[in-house]
Amino acid sequence: MTRKHLCALPLAALLGAAASPPSVAPQQAKDAQALNPNEVICEKQPVTGSRLGTKRVCKTRAQWADERLQDRQGIEKVQVERGMTQ
Repeated sequence: MTRKHLCALPLAALLGAAASPPSVAPQQAKDAQALNPNEVICEKQPVTGSRLGTKRVCKTRAQWADERLQDRQGIEKVQVERGMTQ
């Protein structure tokens, strides 16, 4: 077989795979679970003063989102106030 024929084979396989319709139902179920605000999410967070220490913090998805929002609002407040005092 020549090199030209070897290159054409994977391309044909890719085109055939792309023609089949994607499965929609499993993706929708996964998205619905990902958006559940009561789902508990655990993260490892570093311990201040330790290079190796971590602690596991578990909160609901809604609590994590609220914490990120409050952190962002605090940062924006400091940036605005800093600009006004100069």
